Formats: sequence, structure tokens, C-alpha cells
Amino acid sequence: MDKILEAVVMSSYPNNVKQGLVRRVIEAAKQPMDSEQCWSMLELSTKLYLTGDTKYKREIGKEVLEVYGHYHPEEFEEFFNVRFLLSLLQEGYGPLGKRSHYVLDYIQLGLQFVLESPSANSIFSLLRIEVLRKVCERPSPKQCAKICKLLTQHPQCIPTGKHQLLFCQQLIRCIGQFQCISEGEEEIMEFLEQVNKVSGLLQRIWRTQTSAILPSLKELFTIISSTEEQEAPSNALASVVQFVPLEIMDGVIRNLTNDDSITDVQMMMAIGRMIDWVSWPLGKNIDKWIIALLKGLAAVKKFSILIEVTLSKIEKVFSKLLYPIVREGALSVLQYMLLSFQHSHEAFHLLLPHIPRLVASLKKEDSNSATSSLEQLAELIHCMFFRFSGFPDLYEPVLEAVKALPIPNEDRIKHLLGQNAWTSQKNELASFYPRLASKSETGKIGLINLGNTCYMNSIIQSLFMASDFRHSVLNLTEGNSQPLMTKLQWLFAFLEHSQRPAISPESFLSASWPPWFTPGAQQDCSEYLKYLLDRLHEEEKTGKRIYQKLKESSLMSQAVEHHYLNKTLIEKMFGGKMMTKIRCLKCLNVSSREEAFTDLSLAFPPSDRNVCGSTSILPVEEIGPQFIEPPENAGQLMGSPWIQRKGPMTSDHAAPSVSVETLGFQESGEAANPIHGNGVGVDAAKDPLSTFGEQACAPKDSRSVPDLINYFLSPERLTAENKYHCEKCASLQDAEKVAELTEGPHYLILTLLRFSFDPRTMKRKKILDNVSIPVVLKLPILVAPEETEEVCRRGKDGAVPGSGFMTVVYDLCSVVVHSGISSESGHYYCYSRECTDTGPHGQPRDGVPKSASDKQLDFEIQWYLFNDTRVSFSSFESVSNVTSFFPKDTAYVLFYRQRPGRQSCLLHEALAEAGCLRGEPSLHKDLMEAISKDNILFLQEQEKEARNRAAYISALPKSPLWWRDLDRDKDDDSSSGGCSPAAGGGGSGSFHGLVF
Repeated sequence: MDKILEAVVMSSYPNNVKQGLVRRVIEAAKQPMDSEQCWSMLELSTKLYLTGDTKYKREIGKEVLEVYGHYHPEEFEEFFNVRFLLSLLQEGYGPLGKRSHYVLDYIQLGLQFVLESPSANSIFSLLRIEVLRKVCERPSPKQCAKICKLLTQHPQCIPTGKHQLLFCQQLIRCIGQFQCISEGEEEIMEFLEQVNKVSGLLQRIWRTQTSAILPSLKELFTIISSTEEQEAPSNALASVVQFVPLEIMDGVIRNLTNDDSITDVQMMMAIGRMIDWVSWPLGKNIDKWIIALLKGLAAVKKFSILIEVTLSKIEKVFSKLLYPIVREGALSVLQYMLLSFQHSHEAFHLLLPHIPRLVASLKKEDSNSATSSLEQLAELIHCMFFRFSGFPDLYEPVLEAVKALPIPNEDRIKHLLGQNAWTSQKNELASFYPRLASKSETGKIGLINLGNTCYMNSIIQSLFMASDFRHSVLNLTEGNSQPLMTKLQWLFAFLEHSQRPAISPESFLSASWPPWFTPGAQQDCSEYLKYLLDRLHEEEKTGKRIYQKLKESSLMSQAVEHHYLNKTLIEKMFGGKMMTKIRCLKCLNVSSREEAFTDLSLAFPPSDRNVCGSTSILPVEEIGPQFIEPPENAGQLMGSPWIQRKGPMTSDHAAPSVSVETLGFQESGEAANPIHGNGVGVDAAKDPLSTFGEQACAPKDSRSVPDLINYFLSPERLTAENKYHCEKCASLQDAEKVAELTEGPHYLILTLLRFSFDPRTMKRKKILDNVSIPVVLKLPILVAPEETEEVCRRGKDGAVPGSGFMTVVYDLCSVVVHSGISSESGHYYCYSRECTDTGPHGQPRDGVPKSASDKQLDFEIQWYLFNDTRVSFSSFESVSNVTSFFPKDTAYVLFYRQRPGRQSCLLHEALAEAGCLRGEPSLHKDLMEAISKDNILFLQEQEKEARNRAAYISALPKSPLWWRDLDRDKDDDSSSGGCSPAAGGGGSGSFHGLVF
């Protein structure tokens, strides 16, 4: 039969005659036949498919192969074996010099018939190795696309493990060498499709293996930063960047710009080539990456690179505005390049000859894209006019070209210039480059870094965003005998009301500086916070003692006495209490001691300790102490006497062993869970507190805050060298110690003990474990039996009769993040949001705080990212994913705020009486005047900067006269609608010039 088929195919009959004969052969092939005949037909069809000199022959070969794959699977599997495929991939098929280009298509065709066969795994293993080898040989775009098509259809063949990472890197190397030789539009479209298939495979791999993203980007940067004498890498590399998650952009840029191993020449080469990517028509988010890198370079003061790159590339970027397919990205990059280049008019003046031609071309295009671009371009041009005034002769043709377009007002111009200036990245550069700064679009104010003082800035911003504490501080009266608190009040007031984009906390730093801190060195923000709160607390206590003496001298009224003998503000806001109990395992005597705390330090469990088993969420009804009642025999004490006792709680040295309940998003990388995964279901939104369930155990390398709390709350056995001296036994005895929270603070501060001293290296090391952060914590508080019964009777707080515990709910409001590997180095920044209990008009409904079921999860409450002088909008998703993308950036200090309940109602009432819950507090006269004067001074500084700029140029006519002169009709010798060669463009049909 194979001879018949070959004779028919090779004959000179017309194709329609051949087709009829071939159909008969194919129909006959569907019948049973011996293995030898099958083998012969498979060899012939393979030959036709791989070496056929016409499309018709290859189609016949494909049809026959498919028939034998369907109707003779055993023979096909025997033929399509590992040895045969290895020969095809390594030696090719056909005569030397004319090897077939269809080997990969052939393999992809045959794989579908052996997927369920016993030899499938062997074939997959072979292909995993061979596709890696093929990619290392730098195949052509067409062959590389075929490889990726094969792997996309059969992902079992994608290399795994370390080979997968190498495969991604080599695939990027291949893309870097892609070139489109032809200039025909059809060939170019085919090339773009090939590139898209290759980059699409990378996206598929990255989705399933996120750990491959950063090494792939490192390889990409190595390629584009190479300074060796060779052909520039292909712009097709832009197709790789479009699939990189934008969430990791800030961290990637930060790492690049702070990498000392990257020379300025390499960085200049890399950013220059990235800017060339604006001409790639399939790229998404390319402009965002380019702008982010430019901003990152500004942040580390690499101004020489920025100047060189801007001057060499800005004309090329400008010319791409001619092409609608890349116009949007090119315009974004152009806007940033011009608005950031504020120290000199040079970059803007390079574009002056080309602007009228481009404007004429866009007007002639008459499309929505062209109209929008014209308006944005006009706004950009007017910003440059404002920034670099004094060149009427140069600007007149440009002004004439854009005279019919909208003119932005001065406030808008100042906003754009202040928002994008290089010098706005670091406040200390203001003396070198005058700039027009404005508040962040968030409305929040940053804090100037005074030399490794980010630890203080993050803590101050977290305290400021604790709205109840801020209101109380701002409400303090004059003459309160608390100098440090007064300075904090002034600092908070300026953060609230200043017009500056960032203020200096220098005065507060000098007043709150721990004496053992080294100036200019990085410090531990948790250590600073504890010192600060202790100072504020002791300062107020001292004031109370003074008033006590005045009272004894009968110089003080009863009302003033009552006011000053209450708790300090720090105790009210951050103070909690815990009960530490130690039980002798011999006589079963229990000793108790109650302690106050302002923060809880959570240690990490040993690596061999399984905390997941103790973190399952227990219903509130099941939470309660069990160990006080002695067991029937002492032997039971050696088991786990206090394991099922108490609900979780965040604490440093106090907590029972009941699991902490959590709600909200969890850090990426945890096991999927409908509550702790990517969001909360519909039912959860209706009643958030009804959705608590078991918490899935996180991966081995990941912990959660409840894990750490439960570890802290679990009983500790005191044996051997740590034996307890029992007063009843009058000797050292084995004992167990446990802590219980007896009073929950209004603001719960949790410190994750990430820094420990390594005696081997004599240095403090950092624990980089990923810790997921719940947005809501539900904690058990030990209360007296009569209180429990009262709470149960009222149906509040989920207390259970006889359990001895009530539930207190906490909302996450701030997260201080440490970026680095040591407490003596790195950087601090914080995420914060304002958690309040007020209704739409700032008051509780009907005078009663919201119940938990009424209160939404508040995921929609705006989060902010405070990073020294920079303040930006953020989200809880960013908070929870930061460590997943950047292992060195870890949550360190957490602030939770207690929701209104039985415990907190008195404090909320006090705050309401003080006016704290009725809007922003009013400031005393001296403070208001100081803020007003500083705001006026800031405006004067801006005015002075504008005058200084005007001093460099000759006097100009007033704006109305200037515009009237330029509004005169003039002869229009506009271009034909395309950019001239000087503008870096070509005719609008020059598609090849655009892409390549």
C-alpha cells in the first residue's frame, strides 16, 4: 500500500485526480493490517511530511499519520519511540544541507497519539532536555515559536526544577537575538506573532512558578546592560517585560538602582535600550517600567545618567507619537522625561524644531487618539514654557502651533512640575535644584529623612494614623507640663495642616532620641517605639505627682484632681494587662502576677515545632481555661494540660493556648482557603464575624501572626536549670507557666522578634520567614465570672457562661516593614490606614458604636504607604504580598485597633466627650499661628524660586500681549503630515522603521 501511495503522490496527475486515489488509500488504512505494512506507511508519511517539496505532499503525509495514530495506536507508538525522536531532534531528517524545518511540527502532531501510552513519560523526559538544548542553540524566531507552541500545547514537556529557570533565561537570550529581516508588512506581522508565542510561554511558566520571574529579569537586565561591542539586543525583549507583574516593580527597581555592582555605563546602556522599547507595538506597561527606572535613578541621585539618557533619547521618543499603535506609551515616557528634566531647558529645546510638524500631523489625522495626544502635548508644552520662560523667539512657532489647544492653569502646571521633578525624590537636594513642590495626591505629608531616621519616621506616621491617639494628642491643652508630648503635638499638627509635601521632624528627634543610639546609624524601630512610649508615660506620671502635691497643699479642685489621677494617655491608648500564672507540678499550687504592657513581642517557634496544629480556630464557646482545676492524678500533668485553653491573642509575654481567630486576606503563598485566600465571600461581607473557620496551615517556610501568638500563649515547662522555686514546697520544682490577657489595649502593638543575636558571628541576624498578617484578629480576654455572666446576658462580645473569657476584635491599622537583613542596616517604611467607628457624619449611630455584624470588613478603607518624604496610595493586597515578592521586606511592627465593645466603651465615651469623635480637634492659638506662619513661608519660598528663574532671562511682555502677538495670522508652510528625518521618524507607512 505504501508503494501505491508513493506512486500516486509522485505522479504527474492533477491534484484532484490524486486526491481521489489518496482518499481510497487512506480509507483502506483504517482497516486492520499487519505491523510491517503499518511501519512502511508510517515511514512514507513521515518522509512526505518532513521532506515534501510541496504543501500538498506535506498535507498528505499529515493525513496518513493522523489515520494511523487513530486506528493503529500500538504500531504508531512503536514507531514514534524515544530513540526515533532523539534522532530527529539531534540529527534532523533529510539529506545534509537540506534538513527538514518541520521536525518540531511533526513531533507536536505525533504527541497527541501517545499521551496515554506507557512510553509517554520517557518521551516527555526526552523533550524536556532537548527543548532546553535547542533553545541554547539560539534557534530562529520561527523555530523558537514552534518550540513554544509545542510546549504550550504539551506543558508536560516544559523543563522542570533548575532546568526550568535555565530554560527561561535562555529563552530570553533567544528573544534578544530575534531580528526581522524582511520589511514587508505581512512578514513583520508574522514575526510579531512569533515573538508573542515565545513571550506567552514565559508568561505561562511565570504564572505557575513565580520564583522564576526575578532570575529571568536579572538575565534580561544582563542582556540590555551589556557594553560589549556587538549588535544591540532586539526590541522584541519588550514583549517579555509586559508579562512581569506590576506588583514587584518597585522592589525590582529599588534593587537595581541600589546595586553597587552595576556601573553607570551599564545602567545607561540598559535604560537607553529600554527607552527604545517604546517602538514595540505589542508591549503593555513598557512605559511604566521605563518611568519607574528613571524615578529610581533619580532617587539614588544618578543625575548624570538621567541627563545623558534624556538628551540622547528624547527626540526618538518624541518621533513615536506619529504612530497610533505606540503613541500612548511614548507620550507617557515623554511626559516624564520632560517634566523631570527641570534643571535645564536643553531637553525641551531639542524638540522645538519638530513640535509644529508633529502637531500638524496629529491635527490632520483627526482621530480620538490624536485629539487626546494633542491636548496632553499642549499641556506639557505650557509646563515647559512656564519652567523655562524667556525664549520668545524660539517659542513663537511652537506657541502658534498649539494656540488653539486648551491652556492649563498655573496650579495644574505647578502640580505637574512638583510631582515629577527629580529633586522631589530627596528633599536635601532642594538647595541644589529649585523646584515647585506640592503635597502628595493622597493629601498626606511625608517626613524628611535626617540621616537613617526612617525608623523614627515610620513609627511617627503609624502613631499619627492611630486616629484616637492623634486626636487625644492634638486636644492637649497648653501648660500640660509634658515637653515631649507637646513636641509630638506640634509634629502631629504640622502633619495634619501643613502645606508642605514633607516636614522635618528634627526638633522631635532631638527630644526623643534614646541616649544610647548612635547618630547617623540605622536603629531598631521597635526599640525606639518602646522608649518613646515609656518616656511619654513617665512624663505624664511626673506631672500627676506634681498635681498630687498641689492637692495636698489644698491648691487643687476636686475636678482637676480627678482628671490628673486617671490613667496616662499612653496607658489609655496602648496599655493592656496580662496575668502570668505558674503552677507547681508537685503541689499544684498556682501563683499569679498581673503585669502591664504597651506592646507584645512575638517570638518565632523553633523550626521543629509544628504550630499549625494549635492554630485551628475554635468557636468562642469552646474557649476557656481548663488548667486551674487539678487533674485526678499528677501523671496527667506531664501531658498537655493547658493546650485547649484559650483563644488566641497577640501578646509579648502573656497569652493562653487557645487559637487566635483571624479574618481577611492572607499573605500569598499560603494554602488556599475561602476566608484567608484572596478575599471574603458574599456571606462574609454581610456578617464578617460569622465567617471564622479553621485556618489552613501555611507552608513550612511561612508563618502567620496567629501562629506566633499561639506559640506565645502556649504553656512553658520550667524544668532542669529553669526550675521554679515553689513557696509552698519551699524548694525548686518542675512547673508550668502560662500567660493570659486580662485587659486588651485600645491599640494593640505587636512586634515580631525577627532580630536575634548569633553568638557564632557575634552579630544580630534577621529571621526572614514570611508571616501572613490577618486584617482582623479575634482575641480572648480573661474576665471575672460576674462580668462574663453580665456580658452573656447582654449578648455582647461572644462570651460564654462559665468560660471566663470574652472575645475582643481588633482591626489592622498599620504595618511597619523592615527592608534588609540586619537591624543595623536596611530601611523602614510603613503601610497605614485610619480605622474609626464613626458613621457617615462622624458620630456613632444612635450614640451606640457599631456592632461587629454591622461593621463591614473595611477592605475598602484606603491604605497609604509612608516612605519618608514619599506618600502614596496603597492597598492591603500590597501589604500582604510584600514579602512574597521581596523576601528582605518583612513586617516587623503591627498596630491593631480594638473595635468598640464592653471593654472599650468607657474609652470611646471619653473620647466622644472630648470631641475626638466629632471631627478634627481644634488647636490652641500658638500652634495655629505657627502653622499659619509656616504655610505662608512655604508659599513665599515658592514665589522666590519663581523670581530666581525669571532673573536668568530677559523681561517678557505680559501674557495677554504675548499671546496677542502670536495670534496673528501667518502663512502656513506646514509639512505633509509626517515627521522629518530630523525628528527621527519616517513616513506614516514606515512600519518596519517603527518596530525595528
